[in-house]
Amino acid sequence: MDGVEVFRLAEIAVKHTAAPATDVVSGAPTLGTTRITELGDSGVEIGVWEMSVGVVRDVEIDEVFLVLAGSATITVGEAAVAVGPGDLVRLDAGTETTWEVTSPIRKLYVA
Repeated sequence: MDGVEVFRLAEIAVKHTAAPATDVVSGAPTLGTTRITELGDSGVEIGVWEMSVGVVRDVEIDEVFLVLAGSATITVGEAAVAVGPGDLVRLDAGTETTWEVTSPIRKLYVA
C-alpha cells in the first residue's frame, strides 16, 4: 500500500556479537542492533537493539526506546531505574550509564 510500511518487530532478526571487553563490567554479554528505517532526511534512525544477560558500561546518544521484552536496571551515577516490557525511556547524549541486564532485553529505539 502506498505511503504505509509495516514492520513486524517480532520477526526482525538481530545478530549478536560479544560486547567490547572495555565496556563489560561482569558476565559475557552479547549485543546487536538491526536498523529498520529512517525518518525521511532527518537522520533519525529506528531499529531494534538487544543485549543478553550481563553488565556493561555505555555512553549514550540522544535516544528514546520502548522495551519490548526482557528486563534491565540502568544506573546513572548513584541512581538506578529498573525497566521492562512497555517502559518508554529517554536517554540524553553523553550520559554515562551502566546496564545490568537480568533477562535478555529487546528494545525498539528511535535515535
